[in-house]
Amino acid sequence: MEIKKQKFGDFFRRWGLDSIKLNLKFAELEFSPTEDDQTAAWDMYVELITRITTQPLAQNEGDESTALESVYSIFGITRDILKSKGKKAENFTKIAIVVLNQVIRPFTARWHRKQLDGAFGNSAECQTFRNELSNLQSKLIQYTKSLADLAMVEDLTIIMEEDDEIQE
Repeated sequence: MEIKKQKFGDFFRRWGLDSIKLNLKFAELEFSPTEDDQTAAWDMYVELITRITTQPLAQNEGDESTALESVYSIFGITRDILKSKGKKAENFTKIAIVVLNQVIRPFTARWHRKQLDGAFGNSAECQTFRNELSNLQSKLIQYTKSLADLAMVEDLTIIMEEDDEIQE
């Protein structure tokens, strides 16, 4: 598979992550993934595609606290990948840090505070959490697709979408 040069701004736009705010100089930087970028992207891809971060949470299944903890665990997982590959996977690092800080952190910060205030004891707040989780999942599915592209592997989110169609 051919490794192509692209700009970070184009990369984020291509995968529907337009809401991410990028420094103009950063957005225009070119990159092409290294083998270490590909490995790091694969490791993160596997974590995201197998968690509540990208899997539906049916109304009568699971619980909000566990879902929030699963989303939060992405920080530690990403840090571990960055520590093991970071310096060698510079492009992955730049993408992962932006997603952590601009996509995942606002959600976890908001809901950790609400959880501490007892929000998950209130059914209306639980529904709000599930709605916001669904919105986050849409963004993280796009991130997951971008990681598949970066890792140069088949995007298995297509299988998830086909499963959703079968259930309807």
